[in-house]
Amino acid sequence: MTETLAQLSTVFLYAAMGLYAAAFIAFALDLARRGARATAVEAAVVPSAVARRAEVREPVGAPAPTIIGEAPRDVAPPSSALGRLSSRISSKVEDDLVNGSDSSASMRWAFGLTIVGFAFHLVAVVLRGIAAARVPWANMWEFSMTGTLVIIGVFLVANLKWQIKYLGTFVLGLVLVLQGVALLRYYVPVVPLQPALQSYWLVIHIIVAVLGTAFFALGFALSGLQLLQYRRERQVEESRPQQFRFLATLPNSVTLENLAYRINIVGFIAWTFTLIAGAIWAEKAWGRYWGWDTKEVWTFIIWVIYAGYIHARATRGWRGSRSAWLAIIGFAAVLFNFGIVNVFFHGLHAYSGL
Repeated sequence: MTETLAQLSTVFLYAAMGLYAAAFIAFALDLARRGARATAVEAAVVPSAVARRAEVREPVGAPAPTIIGEAPRDVAPPSSALGRLSSRISSKVEDDLVNGSDSSASMRWAFGLTIVGFAFHLVAVVLRGIAAARVPWANMWEFSMTGTLVIIGVFLVANLKWQIKYLGTFVLGLVLVLQGVALLRYYVPVVPLQPALQSYWLVIHIIVAVLGTAFFALGFALSGLQLLQYRRERQVEESRPQQFRFLATLPNSVTLENLAYRINIVGFIAWTFTLIAGAIWAEKAWGRYWGWDTKEVWTFIIWVIYAGYIHARATRGWRGSRSAWLAIIGFAAVLFNFGIVNVFFHGLHAYSGL
């Protein structure tokens, strides 16, 4: 019976992965639609802007008097004219698309598929827990299942407060990669808990760690998008060709940065409690609060990185790309802690099950 439930859990997880993959494609199609719409709006704006500039020019042969060293008043400096035109195009696109960007058919399908995939994923995790007769996060495979489930759950719940469906491609892409690696490398059959894990602290410590990781993942996606948006805004200011036209339909880099900061603070609070709960559990299991085990050290390093990120942004004015890179480095440390430290470093926390 245990093995049957574990196999059924895996079947549901594969179904969830298929639904997530379909949702990922639908989210990508929505971004492509945004890019196409932005290009169409730009094509409509450019001729009208050129025509209006031609209308206001004074007739040839009667140039306006100019001051030595000053550019003629009927011909704007090329760089500033192009910059103003690019800014106008971006504003037009934002006004035209941002407010109604979530109404596209591809976006509705993508979000609906994500919800259905989340339901299948939840069933897979519950079946694994029933098969094991305990909480399903005692090894790398189970932690991967639960962690990716919570990432999707946080993304869905966050949309109740903020309209961040545009992150779907990035969030689902991350989940597909993480769970795909887990399916290939981390699967293990159901086994009894090791003695050190037979504690109620397994529930408390791991669930807050999973929650912290999920919020950090969402902050990572926002910070990555912030860097792309910041680059586009620089291209607009400098009148250079723009890549990723869909970015013109999304919030500006400052808005993305502020949202990433708020979400990372929630993740930091959860991670702080992870450290505290881990220390209490270590005292109960091994008779000491801290022993400089590799896992403990990396958990503390992650805490320091995000503490530095919050402190630097709040008190040192580290905004823009610098704060985004700090958040990205922090999440890279989270992935290193999970995928490298758990597998290749041996210590008291060697519970990967591999």
